[in-house]
Amino acid sequence: MNEREKAAVLWAEHVTKNTAKNRDDVFEKIKKVYTESEIVELTAISCLFNFVNRFQDSLQVQLENEEEVNKIKKSVQVDTDKLQSYVTEIIDDWPKEFPEPKS
Repeated sequence: MNEREKAAVLWAEHVTKNTAKNRDDVFEKIKKVYTESEIVELTAISCLFNFVNRFQDSLQVQLENEEEVNKIKKSVQVDTDKLQSYVTEIIDDWPKEFPEPKS
């Protein structure tokens, strides 16, 4: 995961938890790798997905019917070499510390 991806995930986490407003340190990180327009887009996307999840969960609306979901589940095959490579990359890039979200 590169710096832009890490910053986007961190920002999305704080937007989702509604803690972004209290985290100037996180905002400074994202400002280093994204333009103002990109930050607005990332924030809007995070908010939109949170809205969709809460809306559908509250009304118990499924994205796909169970039959279609089961087809997808059956079609997934895991390439263990690719999985191992992915996990190794994640571990190699694991940060030494994470900023704690403020409530």
